[in-house]
Amino acid sequence: MMVIQNGWGSNVFPRWGAIVFLAVMVVGLAVAPGYAGAPTDAMKTTIDEVLRIVRDQDLKQREKSEERRHLLEKVVEARFDYTEMSRRALGAPWNQLTDQQKQEFVGLFRTLLTNSYADKIETYSGEGVQYLNERTEKEYAEIRTKVLSGKTEIPLDYRLINKADEWRVYDVIVDNISLVNNYRGQFTKILHASSYSDLVDQLRKKSEKLKAP
Repeated sequence: MMVIQNGWGSNVFPRWGAIVFLAVMVVGLAVAPGYAGAPTDAMKTTIDEVLRIVRDQDLKQREKSEERRHLLEKVVEARFDYTEMSRRALGAPWNQLTDQQKQEFVGLFRTLLTNSYADKIETYSGEGVQYLNERTEKEYAEIRTKVLSGKTEIPLDYRLINKADEWRVYDVIVDNISLVNNYRGQFTKILHASSYSDLVDQLRKKSEKLKAP
């Protein structure tokens, strides 16, 4: 069952209690994929770089915490298409926004995702991830994986889109629950009960709270 809270995030995926697509960035690569096409190779490149940062002893020093987090966010942002994720999460209202409004929404949504679970990236210590298979259809791809954490095996699928010869993640499916659809449901409830301005205001307040020391 999918649990949604008004606070946007603490129980989006109850089995992990966090947005898994960020937490899984730091797991070890336990088993190589049986078939690794371009999309899988792209994800492995990102995960390998995150692992390098997480394992860097120099960056583990307290005074380097801000630098470490910045590097991790930069690597994840290079692979995840926050604009595409924002468009799909907001749904039809996206088409009514001006370019400036779209830019603002993407920035707020990115902050919500990254800052809410930044600590999870740095502290998660699962045993590994298995790459199961890869499916591609034109400019779309899906990479099926299985995350290992103790005695638990969690199905996790990445959905990617190819833009300018670059594979970018636009959704993550955990236990058959879509990250994008989950947030779309929450955003739609707010839009139906209030307005787009109220949604942005709530996102802005949440972002400011997350940025506060």
